[in-house]
Amino acid sequence: MADAALSGAEFKKQLHAGTLKVGLFINSHSATVAGQLASSGYDWLLVDTQHGPMNHENLSAMLSAIENGGAKSMVRVGGYDDRPGIQQALDLGADGVLVPYINTAEEARQAVSCTKYPTVGTRSVYFPQRSMNQAGLLGYAGNWNNEGIVALQVETASCIENIAEIATVPGVDILFLGQNDLCMSMGLFNKYEFPHMYTSPELGAATDKLIAHAQKNNIALGVFLFGTARVGEFLEKGFSFISLGNDLHHMLTQAGAYVNDVEKFSKEKNKSWKRRTTALF
Repeated sequence: MADAALSGAEFKKQLHAGTLKVGLFINSHSATVAGQLASSGYDWLLVDTQHGPMNHENLSAMLSAIENGGAKSMVRVGGYDDRPGIQQALDLGADGVLVPYINTAEEARQAVSCTKYPTVGTRSVYFPQRSMNQAGLLGYAGNWNNEGIVALQVETASCIENIAEIATVPGVDILFLGQNDLCMSMGLFNKYEFPHMYTSPELGAATDKLIAHAQKNNIALGVFLFGTARVGEFLEKGFSFISLGNDLHHMLTQAGAYVNDVEKFSKEKNKSWKRRTTALF
């Protein structure tokens, strides 16, 4: 069964049971790219409005393309105080949101409140919306508080410091580890030569603390990785919502593989060719 056909509640139930759900961030503002990747075997795709150039019009098209491709759709919004961004993402049909830069339990509560309809939260009700096209106003709004996927990003030293309280906030479905920003926040980029901060004891201890409190409160664990090299490691740690990078990184790495092959083959045939300088090499 395509994950888009799963209810949000069932998707979350599977995550909590440890069923692996693999996805990808989308940082281009292309519905074509989103639709193609949604048809490429990923369980979920996340449209990254925090770092991507998309507007509401192409966000709507991208979410439609993801749904048509059979994947669950998420949107990374601006932050816990980005009520307009959360509202637009959900009204346009996203299955859930990822809220970055959470530092305290109060920020977590505000983030969850923006995603939930009253009386649980403070999300505004409006009809018609693309999100309501299938189930209608009552069918969608009446079930959303159970069906919507709410993920909070764990990417600051303050978040780790307050993770015991953050993990007890009702309505949080996924705690999503952002290693790059967490390393920055903890000063590990300065302390360790790249890429050794990823395997530093400090990051390891912070990750263990996150895992302990997520598991104690039955919250699924997510992580952003570049590629597949560390997937097995995080599976063993109990992470079930795993990103393999983003669409632009996919393009660069695939292009890198192709030009590497051409360099090799051209040298073998005495027709030596060298790539131009790229973003990765």
